[in-house]
Amino acid sequence: MFPIHRNRRLRTTEAMRALVRETVLTPNDFMFPMFIAEGQNVEIPIPSMPGIFRRSIDLTVKEVKELWSLGVKAVNIYVKVSDNLKDNTGKEAWNPDGLMQQAIKAIKDAVPGMVVMPDVALDPYSIYGHDGIVENGEILNDPTVDALTRMSLSHADAGADFVAPSDMMDGRVLAIRKALEENGHHNVGIMSYSAKYASSFYGPFRDALDSAPGFGDKKTYQMDYANRIEAIKEALHDVEEGADIVMVKPGIAYLDIVREVKNAVNVPVSVYQVSGEYAMVKAAAEKGWLDHDRIMLEQLHCIKRAGADIISTYFAKEAAILLNK
Repeated sequence: MFPIHRNRRLRTTEAMRALVRETVLTPNDFMFPMFIAEGQNVEIPIPSMPGIFRRSIDLTVKEVKELWSLGVKAVNIYVKVSDNLKDNTGKEAWNPDGLMQQAIKAIKDAVPGMVVMPDVALDPYSIYGHDGIVENGEILNDPTVDALTRMSLSHADAGADFVAPSDMMDGRVLAIRKALEENGHHNVGIMSYSAKYASSFYGPFRDALDSAPGFGDKKTYQMDYANRIEAIKEALHDVEEGADIVMVKPGIAYLDIVREVKNAVNVPVSVYQVSGEYAMVKAAAEKGWLDHDRIMLEQLHCIKRAGADIISTYFAKEAAILLNK
């Protein structure tokens, strides 16, 4: 139908492009993953993740206040557990005075409006670095679910708004939901890592928490990256079991999965732009091979365009600063 339809008419100026833009990104879309360390006034840089730190609770609270001022309204928190507290049961994970529980309370006291979603998995607490209890080289499902349920209850008791099981054990969402209801935590939500793939993009994260598996890999419980239909099945099962939000992880390399899951479920979809994806952009930008800010915003827009309602990203603070300008 040319020249009746000239698609370029809608691209002539930035004002025109903004007027018809389909995907709009704001700080409200972001969740910031944070690593918490023992001590006071502690800030330890993570070499493989430039600009990201393990911080003690006091400095974490300071950072949370700044994030809130920028419009970032959710944090996903992880703890670096001392080696002497690790075992094969994960019992430190539900210690009411544990580092995670103290962090939840401190953040909620300082910024009550911030949505706090602590990670629920045993790998930071495990002597084996796996997400579950180990027996004869096997990661046990049902005993692990029991441990994750106790962990989730302790997070709820500490004041968490959501719990975020990232372990990929079967049936854990239903067990956690039942336990939360039975213990009066009716308003505590579950953000389930529903389609979490056994990915090589997680390397820098494991450096951050010293939680790399001590033997083998995580392929017996995390998903095969060659699979697509399985992700839909996992997400639908988690929704049936009571998940309020489902997550796809990693992000930019899995946008086909994001769209498939978004089309299949009737709950919000979260996407985790993981440590390796972050590190790749940082490394290429340091080499001068890519424009850091342009690539960062392009990737975040693409993740949202694919169907993400929430983007968990280490770029959250930097992107919020740019978007606020």
